[in-house]
Amino acid sequence: MGVWASACAGAFCCWQQHTNSSTGGPISTEPRINDRIRVPEVRLVGPNGEQVGIVRVEDALRLAAENDLDLVEVAPQARPPVAKLMDYGKFKYEAAQKVRDARKNQQNVTTKEMKLRLKIDQHDYETKKGHVVRFLKAGDKVKITIMFRGREQSRPELGMDLLRRLADDVAEFGFVESSPKQDGRNMLMVLGPTKKKTEAKVDLAADREARMAARKENAELDRAAEAQLRAAAQSAPHKKKRGPADNMDPDVDL
Repeated sequence: MGVWASACAGAFCCWQQHTNSSTGGPISTEPRINDRIRVPEVRLVGPNGEQVGIVRVEDALRLAAENDLDLVEVAPQARPPVAKLMDYGKFKYEAAQKVRDARKNQQNVTTKEMKLRLKIDQHDYETKKGHVVRFLKAGDKVKITIMFRGREQSRPELGMDLLRRLADDVAEFGFVESSPKQDGRNMLMVLGPTKKKTEAKVDLAADREARMAARKENAELDRAAEAQLRAAAQSAPHKKKRGPADNMDPDVDL
């Protein structure tokens, strides 16, 4: 009976392992720590990165307990496995913090679009150029589209000239990432920002703070000037109010 039970238990374990592998069950990516390390010896690394050498796992666990640290298996594929003494809770927190910071500083570059007509007047051109500069300063790409009408399609060189002119005018803030090309009735060009998204955010924040500081300074100067005018008006001598008697001629007998 015992042999039969052992055989059944072994068969069940094999079936369970096969089921977990075939159904794609969750596989832990956490390293083995402390008592979960089931090898006779490890190549031990100290908390400051110093090489201790190959020691029995019992001795490594004893050193970890004496120093109030954890024994963490960092290279299980090595022979023998490499384990390090560390504060595993602090290590996991710092790793998660780095992931959050990297996600926060991730560059999210978007592509804006600006459409132009071939026969655009100077005022509209300056307005649209200002929008392009604003997009580039924010660290975004800009797709410039020139739309041709009717017979304008036979003059693609005019569209090329307009796109080159715009690229030259905004060269301080962007560069031609995709050269002008014809696409049906449209001509396309993509401008890329000269500064990265993160750098652009820093510059925009600095500009905003500078504008707020200048606005605050101007407001303080206006208040000071108003206070000076009010003080000058209060300190000026009061003139006697003239009445009808002040206009009488003393030589005239009434």
